[in-house]
Amino acid sequence: MTVKELLFGRPLRTREEQVECLGVASAVPVLGLDALASAAYGPEAALSVLLPLGALASGYIGPISFAIICVLFAVAASYLQTIPAYPNGGGSFTVAKENLGRAPGLLAASALSIDYVLNVAVAISTGVGALVSMCPRLLPWTLPLCLAILVLLTIVNLRGVRSAGLVFMLPTYLFVGCLLTTIGIGIFRIIMGAGHPVAVAPLPKMPVTQHSAGIWLVMRAFASGCTALTGVEAVSNAVPIFREPKIRHARRTLIVILLVLALLLAGIAVLARFYNISATVQGKPGYQSVLSQLAGAVEGRGPFYYVTMGSVLIVLCLSANTSFADFPRVCRMLAQDEYLPSQFAHRGRRLVYSQGILLLALFSGVLLILFGGITDRLIPLFAVGAFMAFSLSQFGMVVHWWRHREGPSRQSLVLNACGGIATTATLGIIIVSKFTEGAWLTLVTIPALIFFYYRVRRYHERLGKDTGLPGESKLDLGGVQDVLIIIPMKRLDRVAQKALRLAMGMSGEIIALQILAEEMKTEDLTACWQQAVEAPAREMGMQPPRLVVLRSPYREFYGPLLQFVRRTAGEHPQRPIAVMIPEVVEKKWYQFFVRHRSTFLKGLLLLEGGPQTVIITAPFYVHSQDVHPTPSTAAHKAFEHAPRIPAYPEGLRSAIKAHVQRMSARRKLESGPSNP
Repeated sequence: MTVKELLFGRPLRTREEQVECLGVASAVPVLGLDALASAAYGPEAALSVLLPLGALASGYIGPISFAIICVLFAVAASYLQTIPAYPNGGGSFTVAKENLGRAPGLLAASALSIDYVLNVAVAISTGVGALVSMCPRLLPWTLPLCLAILVLLTIVNLRGVRSAGLVFMLPTYLFVGCLLTTIGIGIFRIIMGAGHPVAVAPLPKMPVTQHSAGIWLVMRAFASGCTALTGVEAVSNAVPIFREPKIRHARRTLIVILLVLALLLAGIAVLARFYNISATVQGKPGYQSVLSQLAGAVEGRGPFYYVTMGSVLIVLCLSANTSFADFPRVCRMLAQDEYLPSQFAHRGRRLVYSQGILLLALFSGVLLILFGGITDRLIPLFAVGAFMAFSLSQFGMVVHWWRHREGPSRQSLVLNACGGIATTATLGIIIVSKFTEGAWLTLVTIPALIFFYYRVRRYHERLGKDTGLPGESKLDLGGVQDVLIIIPMKRLDRVAQKALRLAMGMSGEIIALQILAEEMKTEDLTACWQQAVEAPAREMGMQPPRLVVLRSPYREFYGPLLQFVRRTAGEHPQRPIAVMIPEVVEKKWYQFFVRHRSTFLKGLLLLEGGPQTVIITAPFYVHSQDVHPTPSTAAHKAFEHAPRIPAYPEGLRSAIKAHVQRMSARRKLESGPSNP
């Protein structure tokens, strides 16, 4: 087994696609981790905004969480209508594009792309924040830990969807079980303590203030807490990865995620209210996440606390997997409509869209580095893209049901309209309350992405127009001319000889171009060209290559070569010009960095050689025999094993002698056995 197979698994055949499909139990970890894990940072984000209230902050988390849960039900109910309407994947891009137009579709795709990238960064940084809460000594290692987890997630997702589901299943259900158990025990103690439970582990001291929360502060807290809704759309985007019947499995998965998330949000809000739990400042000494405080207050700092926080840590880090499952599919849909390069639409060796996974990992890593792995710096950027995509998807479905307004479609129209109104109102609150805290950056990035998509599409359209043929066009063979081959060479060594032999078998007109630019081991070939090349070619009845020697007054190589190629193309405007590049090929990959001149020359010729220029590579493999297959007759063997022409003019007398021996062997071959 190779290292590649050990990391990413064996390649999968296309017919094995059904094996990779998911049921409800495995789909919840793959597609629901983002939504479920947001219960860990959504309430904390809201409480962080309420920090100026001190100990009074916990009194506001209940109403705010209730409002968030109401929006959650509205969004989930509308997506339950989207799944059967778009069984091939009803992502916001598809729904908005087909019902609202191309521009709204690209707006939704841009918002989704930003949402998924930010989700990876937020999820990983939150998971590391939970780890730092358990072990404060790791605080200086926050960013390296974030990047290490990002690399691990990338490798797991490159192994395939089913592998990710199996890896994430145990941590997901352990996380849900531990939190629900903690919430259940906490509520029991609240009831037994007549609404005044005693925390088992001491909680951080919060200052008592006389401030009251104004409407503006509550709006900001609600906007931050709405990050708990991110990931709800993931199921409708990924309907094709479910087993048959796909629609039933997708809807059941969404219902399970909805109910569990609502229970977690409500339970955390109740415990925070009665245990007087508030947020602490992330990234500073003494920081404890809200879940760490909650678990410590209910369970103490015993073994169950560490199991709970360990599951929180793992799930928070793994919750970025939802983006790894959906972001590549958004890229695929964009590539199918030519808004991205075509490679994003092709699946890799494990039946996943590898290019999209790698791109997501790259952008998320850059974000983590820029923000130092601190979650609360990313939260203001996070919710804008998610709720913009929600709103466009819901109103797109309203238009869809309006076109089919018969029977049950009316009820679906009302549900999607309610969801659209709720998400749009929430989006407005988020933009207004978080604009100065970083939301403006998302609003600037989205138009830039749309512009990029349009430019890529325009490029594809122009390329199709330039390369396309009208109707059923036949191959046009009129005006076909023999190719003129130009071979740049430094000296007449084995590498150059192989290129000359190859070229003489392809064309009747060859130009050997030597540029004298004061390079080492470069001698003018004019003196030896007639005896070493022209004479053997004429003896064989072949047109000899023509030598052109250019002296470079400024010691340049590429400039004179390109000028010669363009000048030759101008002298033969209807004729293809092939530049054959002799290239030494080493077996070790790192040796490429020593001999990279030919690669650079190919790039220059592609960009500046002109439309007539064709590039041919004549590779010479080091430590290999340059053997030409011939019939195994004695004459052929004598001809092929005769001494070769030396690469340099030294020893001209021995070269002529060797040449005579070769010609004598060839005459015997052509004449055959003599008559008696």
